[in-house]
Amino acid sequence: MPIQDLQVAAQKIAGFLNSLNKLGGLRLKYRIAAGEATRSGEDGQPGAALNVELAGSDVPLVIQHNGELLRALETLAAQILRLDHFEHHLVSFDAGNFKALRAQELHLVATAAAEKVRQTGVPYSFPPMNSRERRMVHMACRALAGIETASVGEGSNRFLVIFPEGKTDLPVSQPMKPRGPGRR
Repeated sequence: MPIQDLQVAAQKIAGFLNSLNKLGGLRLKYRIAAGEATRSGEDGQPGAALNVELAGSDVPLVIQHNGELLRALETLAAQILRLDHFEHHLVSFDAGNFKALRAQELHLVATAAAEKVRQTGVPYSFPPMNSRERRMVHMACRALAGIETASVGEGSNRFLVIFPEGKTDLPVSQPMKPRGPGRR
């Protein structure tokens, strides 16, 4: 169910963030603004959305580990608003311009990987990434000639592969999952 009353939804998110600051000991400021997001599905019509910009001394904590906490906050906010999984894009959190910088980074990496695939004829596998980032890479590659993309794998092991055009049947190896704290 799309966001019907933006003011009520913004108040719920503000309450959640206030509790997070108070009970979680975080030092985050926030600004909640109404905006529009393109709806998923066939109609592609814009819909009401909420954009939450976080600031404060704990922003580095929120964006570390490739923005895991930022995405978790977004997911919790979508659940608080009782959005269906295909409507999670109607609530967007950002901190320190993380999303825009990550989009630029993914675009550059996708362009470089596509060039390598065109030159070598060997598929390129990205490490596992979330669905939003895979979509960004798919979209960046869509405009590039001589390649095709496909998502492979399941769940948290789902990854994107760039293939030479017309050769999506080539074998691919599963990329190594990036290691971080607590991962073995």
